[in-house]
Amino acid sequence: MNDFERQVLKLVAGIPLGQVATYGQLAKILGYPNYARQVGRILSQSSSHGSFPCHRVVNSSGRLAPHWEEQKELLWAEGVEVKANGCVDLKRYRWKSSEGNF
Repeated sequence: MNDFERQVLKLVAGIPLGQVATYGQLAKILGYPNYARQVGRILSQSSSHGSFPCHRVVNSSGRLAPHWEEQKELLWAEGVEVKANGCVDLKRYRWKSSEGNF
């Protein structure tokens, strides 16, 4: 695992229960604003490095990850509502990190 992967997973581990972050938000916090896709790739392979709350990461529209039905259930269990269109209300649930509110 390289340093960027470690940074992404450490940051994801810090997303509080009941809140979500976007791939782009995480990339910006880490100083790589154009690396949202890389963040997504890292999270899609994160299970090989341990257990991380990757279900708390959504796209810039609040949409859940495609083909991961369990994500909605995990968020719901934490009190995060998913709208009928399959998106989380980012105004309500977006993580306000201490590193910056991107």
